[in-house]
Amino acid sequence: MKITVRKFTAKDTKDWDDFVNKSNNGTMFHTRRFLGYHSEHKFHDHSLIFKKKEKVISVLPAALIVEDGKNILASHPGTSVGSCAVPIELSFADALGIVEKLSSYCVENNFCKIRITQPPLIYSRRISQYMDFAFRKAGYHYLRREVSSILFLERSVKENLVKFKSTHRTAIRKAEKSDVIIKQTDEYENFYKILEKNLSIRHNVSPTHSLLELLYLKKLFPDRIILFGAYLKNEMIAGVINFVINGRIVLAFYVSHKKQYQELRPINLLFYKIFEWAIQQQFKAFDFGIFTVNEIPNMGLARFKENFGASGVFRDTIELNIS
Repeated sequence: MKITVRKFTAKDTKDWDDFVNKSNNGTMFHTRRFLGYHSEHKFHDHSLIFKKKEKVISVLPAALIVEDGKNILASHPGTSVGSCAVPIELSFADALGIVEKLSSYCVENNFCKIRITQPPLIYSRRISQYMDFAFRKAGYHYLRREVSSILFLERSVKENLVKFKSTHRTAIRKAEKSDVIIKQTDEYENFYKILEKNLSIRHNVSPTHSLLELLYLKKLFPDRIILFGAYLKNEMIAGVINFVINGRIVLAFYVSHKKQYQELRPINLLFYKIFEWAIQQQFKAFDFGIFTVNEIPNMGLARFKENFGASGVFRDTIELNIS
């Protein structure tokens, strides 16, 4: 049966989000609620919806970007990961058909490249690499292969604690003995001040989101954006903003602390308590985020995450040159 593809329109919103929520590999970044919070003047949305027998079989969050005067269809720049969300029961034939239809659409619409950032494989409910094969067969090549640190969550936090290196277990005890308290909080403004200062001093950059954008996202996703804070005598000294990616995965999106309290090891205790919460919520894995940028690793960051028992998975960006 023939697969069709066309550009997303507002009337597709419900069908799109219903499909993402039931899909094998969809994330909060795939939802129209997340994609729609970006203003049109910031990104030129060119998302695609694929159908078979009038039933949605894939969606691709994407945008038109221009490089050197040439049009590129890219995974939506306002998201961390994208690619085609597909059904759990995706067939090999449909995987090939979706990718083939994507290529022909881009040829017909004068795109010179397709660039897609894929979610890590473990974001999927059922492991399948049909789409990877289809992209490879169509001529896509790896543009970047970043490494993200993943911690698989056990049945109890004590079982996860066994996987910690002794230095991290010692750090947790130190934070507890120093009367550091961990709790969920809505003090986003306090955390943002810590984050903004750290990024400015260490990297001379600003957070990806402004405070207003972050608060708006929290309003859009009240149960999927969660801030945990570390407190000493009612002062926030560190925090982690987590994004609930889907029913399986929690992603640490922002992590920051006040440098003067670093020796109390609040970050170690924060992650321990977040793992405890995630296990209670029945999530399967915790994604610390990438420790490579353009495939250049931050070795200290890699070791810090490994000491919790984390291992690495690829977050790939693939590309097809059309002309």
